[in-house]
Amino acid sequence: EQKKDVNVDTSDAKKDEKTPPPRKLKKINISEIADKIQKNTKLKGSPNKRLNISESIKKTATKNKKKIKRKNIEENTTISSDEMKKLNVPEFTSVDELSKLMKVSAQDVIMKCMEMGMMVTINQRLDMESIQYVSSEFGFEVETLDIYNDDIDSEEDNLKKDFKRPPVVTIMGHVDHGKTSLLDYIRNTNIIAGESGGITQHIGAYEVQVKNDKKITFIDTPGHEAFTAMRARGAQITDIVILIVAADDGIKPQTVEAIDHALAAAVPIVVAINKMDKPEANSDKVKKELSEKNILVEEWGGKRQCAEISAKTGQGIDDLIDKILLESEMLDLNEAKDTLAKGIVVESRLDKGLGPIATILIQRGTLQKGDVFVCGSQYSKVRLLLNERNNKVDFAYPSDPVQILGFDKVPNAGDVFKVYDDEQKAKKITQERSVRERERAHQMHSKITLEQVGLEIKTGKVTDLNIVIKGDVDGSIGALSDSLMNLSNNEVNIKIVLRGVGMVSQNDVTLASASNAIIICFNVSASVNAKKLSKSLGVQIRHYSVIYDAINDTKLALEGLLRPDIVEDSIGQAEVRQLFKIPKIGIIAGCSVKKGKVIRNSKLRVRREDEVIYEGKLTSLKRFKDDANEVLEGFECGIGVEGFTLFENDDIIEVYELKEVKRKLK
Repeated sequence: EQKKDVNVDTSDAKKDEKTPPPRKLKKINISEIADKIQKNTKLKGSPNKRLNISESIKKTATKNKKKIKRKNIEENTTISSDEMKKLNVPEFTSVDELSKLMKVSAQDVIMKCMEMGMMVTINQRLDMESIQYVSSEFGFEVETLDIYNDDIDSEEDNLKKDFKRPPVVTIMGHVDHGKTSLLDYIRNTNIIAGESGGITQHIGAYEVQVKNDKKITFIDTPGHEAFTAMRARGAQITDIVILIVAADDGIKPQTVEAIDHALAAAVPIVVAINKMDKPEANSDKVKKELSEKNILVEEWGGKRQCAEISAKTGQGIDDLIDKILLESEMLDLNEAKDTLAKGIVVESRLDKGLGPIATILIQRGTLQKGDVFVCGSQYSKVRLLLNERNNKVDFAYPSDPVQILGFDKVPNAGDVFKVYDDEQKAKKITQERSVRERERAHQMHSKITLEQVGLEIKTGKVTDLNIVIKGDVDGSIGALSDSLMNLSNNEVNIKIVLRGVGMVSQNDVTLASASNAIIICFNVSASVNAKKLSKSLGVQIRHYSVIYDAINDTKLALEGLLRPDIVEDSIGQAEVRQLFKIPKIGIIAGCSVKKGKVIRNSKLRVRREDEVIYEGKLTSLKRFKDDANEVLEGFECGIGVEGFTLFENDDIIEVYELKEVKRKLK
């Protein structure tokens, strides 16, 4: 009864107090969590299997969630999903941009990624899955920011797909393994002759007519590592991937990247082993290396078709085309033809005479001259249609690559191109997109805070190299800027002040002068007025046609901004034999130079029984009664040291100097 009274009293007391409204808390079964914790401790000693990156991320994320739950139980609190902060982030956001959005330091984000098994740099772009896991560790719930969410087409499922379209085939592989040479042979042209250094710098889309009046649309992607983003874009719009591997070279880093992109796009892969005409060709070695990357060819019991070819002699090309046509028949590629056109920007550039031009791969519908279209944040009308050979065409059907004139500005590669029947609707959509683009730009590039200023003061000011990039096509500019950004580190940093398509104008030079930047031109020139202005303002304009040269030169410029290493360089050693007392000077050590030479006004240290007893400066150096600037090995001399006279016989005097050594980027 007494216990009952106590309970009544406490409840009455609680009623008198002003209690806050009850919070919605997540129910947690403590016994289940305890069991899991016990299981984890038991499994600690067992050997773990090798995990890939995505599995290790998931494992770490679940492990950290358990830690959070356990901590909350101890504190008798629970974090509900409603309390997590919302964060709108576009896919492929860099580590630096993500840290600014979350208002945490980039170093913390990198450390968290490393804990999850991801080795990242500050400028590396993360996919959405990685962004979600990393953000959840900092208490953020991520939603994909899609500024083009009005592009969802509800009528797409109801369209009558009765047009058998040609397959879109992407050729992928390492540099100089013969991607463009293969396309050359199929098209009977010479594309390589138009590429600087024999390296493909752009994505090219070409339509080829093969036997039985069938067509294939080929997309040639660059193989250089700087064009990873461009190759990824190629895999996203393709039906079949041709993975080309040189029989005399085997699997290389960019071959592995191409495999990853193709597998991520979930498209069929046809392996083409090239350069079979060479005496050192070894196709079995290539097949073995491919099997180690989970690409098993049919001859080895897998499901991937394989053709042994030579792009130089034409050996096996017909067999490869047959395999492509077989894959396309199995895919049953049908699309709606009698509807409004929709496509994707494969590449874009600014032509001197024609203005902004974009290569569009039509994905559905029929495109013709005069159609009103929306692409990115602009709308306009199609003025002219050209094929890849710059010949006029009247219509473009699904899987057709076509060059379009009529843009107000150069679109971004990867933008969705869509035709509308109502011009007012198209105008309204572009206005809304422009607003969202400005909001995103403001969100991504927020002004620096006092905390960030404090961090810069604490870590030492970062030296910046400001760059303005102008190029001929948008895809190459994006690849070049990403490559240059990856050269940044903790001491030197690259800032892309502006990047755009077209030749260098006076405005670009003025901006570069104001921001103390250099201008890098990629396959474009500067106008006459811009050149004159750059000379008067002292702005450097550098022209490149091969991406290797631009990256190497920028790397050398960054190495010049690095603080040099201070390295100690030993000059010589002298042994003390006798002490002399000289008026007005003091104690002088009579020495014999055992190694190297002794130089006046150099730094020295005095060693006694392998222990440094003094460090200072050599102030007096005499050879007999005469002053000397230096004394060589094997000679005797008198040495006076500033602030030290307690010499003893057999002391060793080490003479050295400090040199600045130029550092190199890793």
